[in-house]
Amino acid sequence: LSSCKCVFVLLLQPLLHLSSSSAVCGRAPPENRIVGGSDAVEGAWPWQVDIQQGANGHVCGGSLIAADWVLSAAHCFPTRTSGPCDGREEAPQGRKGSVNPLGLRERGTIISPFYSHESPERGSDLALVQLDGPVEWSEYVRPVCLPDTGVRFPGGRPCYVTGWGHIRQGVSLPGVGTLQEVMVPIIDQTSCRTMFSVDADGTDVVDILSDMICAGYQEGGKDSCQGDSGGPLVCPMGNDTWIQAGVVSFGLGCAEPNRPGVYAKVSAMFFMSFFIKRKSLTSNHVLKESRNVNVVKAR
Repeated sequence: LSSCKCVFVLLLQPLLHLSSSSAVCGRAPPENRIVGGSDAVEGAWPWQVDIQQGANGHVCGGSLIAADWVLSAAHCFPTRTSGPCDGREEAPQGRKGSVNPLGLRERGTIISPFYSHESPERGSDLALVQLDGPVEWSEYVRPVCLPDTGVRFPGGRPCYVTGWGHIRQGVSLPGVGTLQEVMVPIIDQTSCRTMFSVDADGTDVVDILSDMICAGYQEGGKDSCQGDSGGPLVCPMGNDTWIQAGVVSFGLGCAEPNRPGVYAKVSAMFFMSFFIKRKSLTSNHVLKESRNVNVVKAR
């Protein structure tokens, strides 16, 4: 566990609370349904987390994967000497509206042992943040589903990325900072490698590794950007269920042609077995893809 201690402030809409057994993963309220993106409907992404650091405010995104666990990117948690960070999980309408704050201390952060802050292009850009207490589930606060290691996300599958990051390279989200969403299709690894080789001058060569997943458009125009790091890339899996395919990791510029967003592949998460063994995730949190979305039993 890292030594950085964070405070997670949850800003919850005053709604009817659900019992813990009712918090089925990947379910957004049924009536609800970044660069090139648009304002998210309130409650559309009930697992979205906003990580903030002191006076700097928003620094990264994250996703609730269990009542006391948040999934984010390893590069969001470099070695710090400047004091604690704090995070907030908000109803997706953003930083406006009536909310009830609840502070939770960070118990610790687990960084993938294969990640290198000096060489982030080597992959494994995943981090787990444990809270010192569970969130209280509601219609607007739910966990996202995680994929079993056998789940595949083929090229062309429509997915969504969400966050409070820049709306263009170097241009911050204006106004009240309403959560943004944008649909980006999955790009298969071969095509992604080919795109990054176009007009490469030797300084921007990107090796797309097996623990990475690409999403975006060959022509550009829609993408995650600075400030979206750590946030979720989620895909609909049927039965109104959403599963997290990736974590916003890196890109060359934002929404540039032949430069899609690169995400850490969640199904490659080495510490999935850690969760299952500790029973921090129930069988309702980890899904194996099928026509009816079967649930993998916790062991």
